[in-house]
Amino acid sequence: MVGKVLGIRELEQFSSRRSSIYVDPECEKFFELPLFIAASSNDITTKCQCWQFSPGKEPALRSFTEIQQLLQQNKKRDVKNILRENSWPINSPIRSQLWPALCAQHLTKQNIVDGFYWEMVHQVFGTTELSEKPIMLPAFVDATHCLPYHLTSTGRAVADRIVNVLGYDCPDITYSPVLYPITSLLLHFMSEEEAYLCLAGLVGSKEKTFINQTKLQHEVTWKTVMQIAKKHTKSAIAYFQRICPGQKLERVFMDWCWWILAGLPFQHLVRIMDCFFHEGIKVLYRVALVILNLFHKECQSNNEWSPDNIKNDIGNALIKFCKKIPVSPAKLLHAAFSIRGLSTQYISRIFIKTEMLLKSRSALNSGSKQLIKSRSSDNLPTSQSQVNIQMMSHTLTIRELFTLWSWLPVRITMYQPVLLYTTEEHGCSLTTFYVRVEQHEPTLLMIKTCNNEVFGAYCSSRWFERNVKDDKGQRQAYFGTGETFLFSLYPERAKYPWVGIEGDRDLGHSSELFMAADSKMITIGGGEGQAIWMDENIRFGKTDGCKTFNNPPLCPSGDFEIRVLEVYGFVGV
Repeated sequence: MVGKVLGIRELEQFSSRRSSIYVDPECEKFFELPLFIAASSNDITTKCQCWQFSPGKEPALRSFTEIQQLLQQNKKRDVKNILRENSWPINSPIRSQLWPALCAQHLTKQNIVDGFYWEMVHQVFGTTELSEKPIMLPAFVDATHCLPYHLTSTGRAVADRIVNVLGYDCPDITYSPVLYPITSLLLHFMSEEEAYLCLAGLVGSKEKTFINQTKLQHEVTWKTVMQIAKKHTKSAIAYFQRICPGQKLERVFMDWCWWILAGLPFQHLVRIMDCFFHEGIKVLYRVALVILNLFHKECQSNNEWSPDNIKNDIGNALIKFCKKIPVSPAKLLHAAFSIRGLSTQYISRIFIKTEMLLKSRSALNSGSKQLIKSRSSDNLPTSQSQVNIQMMSHTLTIRELFTLWSWLPVRITMYQPVLLYTTEEHGCSLTTFYVRVEQHEPTLLMIKTCNNEVFGAYCSSRWFERNVKDDKGQRQAYFGTGETFLFSLYPERAKYPWVGIEGDRDLGHSSELFMAADSKMITIGGGEGQAIWMDENIRFGKTDGCKTFNNPPLCPSGDFEIRVLEVYGFVGV
């Protein structure tokens, strides 16, 4: 039967990529689908019910060749629609090619040489032979969530090795609990080396987020899911708060990713990954919202999920519910992608706002001892920073420098400032400005007018982001984050932070117009006016009040002529 369904040659090709050493033959008891036995191949000796085609006539499904052509043509939207709509069977050979191709899109280290992974393995372990002794996992792994998805002991050892090599190659990863489960999933469909390359693509992606890599990102993510759920699953949230008045909602959402990764059946998880490897973490956001709504619905009609049974631990109840989820993978995804008003831009705004709030509260409450030591006991710039700016600046007095330094984010004050661009030395050209400044993050813009007014902005993002395109291939008009702020040093001395830094209320799109730029101008702040606008010759500008920073005009006349523009970066950021 298997040979007739797959074709013997196709099955053998698939089998060669998915070695039986990885998959536990006992996994059949975890699934409800009919048994699949690949008796025609010596390479696949597993008996795993999750690898069986669904009975009955299947609709025509798109091939990998078709998807590969679209990827080569950069038709990402077409690929997205195909991945959402095509429910390939769980044992389809397509994933052994599809998943590596999807992940390869995100690789930032282009031209990785053949054998790179095995060279890394040899560097880390001294041999490419798989050790029989247990491998100590990196500190960023959450030992309580090393989900193996029925891998054999050898398969788990391979997963351990991949994660260790990735940690060695990517030392910036400090906390990433979902990395191990995704490694285990990849090994069901590809070789060890291919799985590593897939992870390298996901971890290194610049355009989309796939895997959180720090505790801050992890916390921001679950708080973002909670904020989105409060808007898109209002009934469910209200119900949980009503039956558990003493239980904090935060505790439930801290484990949101485990509803999916530890709760959902394998066949659901694999279909979610088909879309996740192309679209990123927003797929998981959508699935989490559907789970909440389905669980709420079941709570109304199923005694198993009655208030008395779940009120003491809603989080654990959600995971148990996911194990018995009453909808198919296709219906789950259809519901997830039918949620309206959940655009990438909307999610990004919530994420950035949450991140800025956490960063600002952390700095206000305590800050890092290491960072505080980089400044003097009087909360002033180090003597080296003072010397650097005195030697470079045509605009700042020492008193103004001290004031400005006290306004910078705490973590930035540990770095030495460096002058990237000044009209006094580099001329008055926006093109030169971009060449010298656009790859630096953050930057500090200082303007001195012909009337001796001094003001500027701390810009949290690279100016290169003016070139970044959205999913539709269009350049984004505004970019930046809520860490951006305006300031005035003369004649008035004041700081104007982002209006959203103070609270959690939704202030609308006009409050998040941080930075904008093109070949003709630079703008900082927007909404009923532009806080700072400069022309392409960096000669004339204007300043208005704006909603993003709730600032007055930064100079009395509103219009100004630029005497000096200076832009500073920070060495080592």
